[in-house]
Amino acid sequence: MAVNDIRVCDKCKHMRMKTTVTKIEQLAPDVEVKIGCKSYCGPCARYAFVFINGRYVKGATEDDAIAKAMTYLKK
Repeated sequence: MAVNDIRVCDKCKHMRMKTTVTKIEQLAPDVEVKIGCKSYCGPCARYAFVFINGRYVKGATEDDAIAKAMTYLKK
């Protein structure tokens, strides 16, 4: 069973799935990134976000959201 639960929304206007998933997999190679709608549409329309281990982490950009999310990565 995976230790970390990382999810991204494929409907988010501030994230590109191809680059987002690649960047997360480079930072956390043992993690399977799940892609799909997170029903977080209000904030999703305004910010980039990553759902990690039960937390919604937002950022001004895709890179910002990923960097902030990695602080919640379980080792």
